[in-house]
Amino acid sequence: MRYLALILLLIAGCAQPQPEVVQEPVSEELPELSVFHLPSTWTTQNGEDIHLKDLRGNVLVMVMIYTSCQAACPRLVADMRNIESKVQNETSKDVKYILVSIDPETDTPERLKSFAKENKMDGDQWLFLRGSEGSTREFAAVLAVKYKRISPMDFSHSNIISVFNQQGELVHQQEGLGVDNKETVAAIIELAR
Repeated sequence: MRYLALILLLIAGCAQPQPEVVQEPVSEELPELSVFHLPSTWTTQNGEDIHLKDLRGNVLVMVMIYTSCQAACPRLVADMRNIESKVQNETSKDVKYILVSIDPETDTPERLKSFAKENKMDGDQWLFLRGSEGSTREFAAVLAVKYKRISPMDFSHSNIISVFNQQGELVHQQEGLGVDNKETVAAIIELAR
């Protein structure tokens, strides 16, 4: 018995120490349907160029409007402000409210900034974007928003507010004007906890 214990001690003492396995941090891949894969460049109301992937990590609440709209857009803007007011005290993480122009020709950064101030949407949580005509069409297709110029100053367009998770996946849409936004608010709060 004593010999067996001695042999085991010798074997244990001779065993080579195992090298410590260091795992490299795995870069988190974006989901296949993430809006952050879109390569387009957007200009903010402050004149800064960004990519949608720069918003990764935030819950995104997005709508497409144009600032000279006199019909649906004022209601969509009011709906966005209403959603923001219901969410602001219920979340502990970043939520960005993004209004994307479907009329980049008219909606310059200066015009977007002025519109944001007029509508009391000039806090850090609000972001107004304009892109090229191609980028705007591509983004509208992702959101299932249809729009068409019907006169030099007017567009016909869908009225959809979309919610994206922190990885850029579409998780909820609200269609219509002045609709009950309880489900939209609940989806945002759930994501931003």
